[in-house]
Amino acid sequence: MLRCYFAPMEGITVWQFRALHCRIFGGVDRYFSPFLSPNQHHVFSKKELGDVLPEHNEGVPLVPQILTRRSEDFIWCAGDLEAMGYREVNLNCGCPSGTVTAKGKGAGLLLDLTALDRFLDQVFSHVNVAVSVKTRLGLVDPEEFFAVLEVYNRYPLSELIIHPRVQAELYRGTPHREVFDACVPKARPPLCYNGDLTGAEDCRAFCQGHPAVDRVMVGRGLVGNPALAREVQGGPAATREELRAFHDGLYRSCCEAFQSEKNAMRPMKEIWFYLLSLFEADPAAERALRRCTDPVEYRAIAGQILREGKMRAKN
Repeated sequence: MLRCYFAPMEGITVWQFRALHCRIFGGVDRYFSPFLSPNQHHVFSKKELGDVLPEHNEGVPLVPQILTRRSEDFIWCAGDLEAMGYREVNLNCGCPSGTVTAKGKGAGLLLDLTALDRFLDQVFSHVNVAVSVKTRLGLVDPEEFFAVLEVYNRYPLSELIIHPRVQAELYRGTPHREVFDACVPKARPPLCYNGDLTGAEDCRAFCQGHPAVDRVMVGRGLVGNPALAREVQGGPAATREELRAFHDGLYRSCCEAFQSEKNAMRPMKEIWFYLLSLFEADPAAERALRRCTDPVEYRAIAGQILREGKMRAKN
């Protein structure tokens, strides 16, 4: 059966979101945390620690993701996560942000393959937990990935999650699936595909076309349709009642986290940007939701959409 992972999305897939999603919709085999960025002082920030505390992730199959260019920082972070009870961590070699890659982190790790090799050698010499990698193809040219894969193949990665774009493309253009396809018989670690799978039918079609790959990672598609992973497994689409419970629970948790209803509207509007794909277009309601600044008005507009909005037919 096809396994479905929830991609990390900074500011969205935090622990409150994951807990609600897992309880209400389910269907996700693994959630990946927004990246932890360990520093030289080897202390988690309050926000990072809160996101990975075991008591905040009870019942949620979470894999913490680590963003760093220093092997010693990765080793410390993995060790502390192991002490919390985690048995796997994920190395971020995929973040395309210019501010991240300029520091040699994320996709910036792919610039110097000798340094990447040295990094992984140190990690696998000292870390006791399983280590997976989420990666881009390279910096500029998709063909760079064949050399990158040679480095990955030297190490016992628990999994290799490939987003088949280069750093320079960010999230634009069409993923280079031909490069992913060429790597399927060459890769030693189990492969997971990530990139532009936005619906259950997309995931099923990918599975049918890639019988050797049994796992996919979805981000924006799962925020836009929280029941997507359940649908991939043959389960039902999201109901209005589920969406209302999910929305209201998220809004309450955001209000608690920000200690302000008004400030809570910002992350909720970001989630609505994706969630509106479940409903037939209603320009007036969408415009009102985007422009509103008053919490009372926000609750009224969101409630109306959830009660009365015409839901799109599912695949």
